[in-house]
Amino acid sequence: MSGQRREAVEQKRTALLSDVQRLAQRAIFGTASSTVRCCGNPGCRCHHGGPKHGPHVYVSYRDRAARKTTGYYVPRAAQQELLDGIAAWQELQHRLRELAELNKERTLRPRSGP
Repeated sequence: MSGQRREAVEQKRTALLSDVQRLAQRAIFGTASSTVRCCGNPGCRCHHGGPKHGPHVYVSYRDRAARKTTGYYVPRAAQQELLDGIAAWQELQHRLRELAELNKERTLRPRSGP
């Protein structure tokens, strides 16, 4: 690897490591879904053609220890922060893949000169 290429790779790695640290502060694992539902009150409008209640946001994720998919309800006040955290998790994975590629390139390419 030429000196210029090696320097460019190191600069890119440094930027990626900074991104990883920033994203890891906000990352939340899971997939968000939104649903509307009927309530338990048979006289409610939702049982008679009116609008249903919601939308309600839920997050599902794979619990490896329990070996099943599970999830939780997200209160309305926390929805945007949680959705941002899930987006950060996805971006974090992307950045880590980029970093792994640069690490592989750095490791496999012969070093030229001092």
